[in-house]
Amino acid sequence: MRKLAALAAVVTMSVGALTACSGGNYCDDLKSYVDTGKNLDTKNSKDLDKILDQSKKVEKSAPKDLKDDWKTLIDYIQKVKDANGDTTKLAELAKGGDLSKIESAQQAITKQAKDTCKIDMSSMGSSN
Repeated sequence: MRKLAALAAVVTMSVGALTACSGGNYCDDLKSYVDTGKNLDTKNSKDLDKILDQSKKVEKSAPKDLKDDWKTLIDYIQKVKDANGDTTKLAELAKGGDLSKIESAQQAITKQAKDTCKIDMSSMGSSN
């Protein structure tokens, strides 16, 4: 169950802490992504559809060095969506090797958010 909570935290963390951006399209797209991700229910297919759409938009405007990280995040969100709220499938997904890959991508995104959009995500919690 702890890994399932970590899975939810990773997905939530990817959208939950960005609050304001300044700068070009990337920061604006991040803000829209965050707004879409507020109160995200990782077991709700419609919520995941919305966040996937926003993730793809951010990926398009992301700096080249983050494109792969956004793709990793998008692929993972798609897997969470494909689990269709099934806790067994979500637990299996959390056990897979993807979690460390997702965390690495999230760290890169967090660093870029801080450096480019002046957002400090280091104090992010694991709310759901």
